[in-house]
Amino acid sequence: MQPTALVARRAGLRRSVRLLSEFRFEQTDPARFYGALAEDTVAMVTDLWTGCTGGLVTGRTVVDVGGGPGYFASAFDTAGMRYVGVEPDPREMHAGPAGDADGGVFVRASGMALPFADGSVDICLSSNVAEHVPHPWLLGNEMLRVTRPGGLVVLSYTVWLGPFGGHEMGLTHYLGGARAAQMYTRKHGHRPKNDYGSSLFAVSAADGLQWAASTGALVAAFPRYHPRWAWWMTSVPRLREFLVSNLVLVLQP
Repeated sequence: MQPTALVARRAGLRRSVRLLSEFRFEQTDPARFYGALAEDTVAMVTDLWTGCTGGLVTGRTVVDVGGGPGYFASAFDTAGMRYVGVEPDPREMHAGPAGDADGGVFVRASGMALPFADGSVDICLSSNVAEHVPHPWLLGNEMLRVTRPGGLVVLSYTVWLGPFGGHEMGLTHYLGGARAAQMYTRKHGHRPKNDYGSSLFAVSAADGLQWAASTGALVAAFPRYHPRWAWWMTSVPRLREFLVSNLVLVLQP
């Protein structure tokens, strides 16, 4: 079985529209947004595990790097996986159900220095985090380090030049990240949560693919929110920077 065969089977236009429509609730109704994203993420990880290993995901340990307020915990627990959320920001960790989530363990730590032994987890996931750290491929290397041989690393991030690269700053990021942050501040009277240069960085699709290829562990790469018939965009330089939007890198140590 191809690693992405099951994911591709689910990647229809209806799913894409449904997920993208939830993004408008990210800050106004995070439980709704992250609930929908958690359900889809669990399905993606389950499908990738089956495609890459041929085995069942039940009972496997999942480390979620940048797990934030813990909205993913109950979804992974329901799917029969042991969830460990990693989050460096205590404010973010306590902004949701992390303290009261069903199942799961939560650790305060940086994704660029994971407090786990080499080869100690089955699955290491990072969902929309790499663009928020200054050294995204150090984070990627740490994810590979802690994942056991034959396990699974799933690193998904927002591509800077895509339409969602500016996050809440909207399309103004095409005018430059610093300028977009200044425009947002003038309009709203405060800095954006995803502030360019401190909590948001310009990460390209090309950089991610180059890093993943250099590890020798890359087994698949595809656009997370696109229907299957649009996955070809990932293989086209320059075009992918604007149209892929969110890139998923799948690796097996």
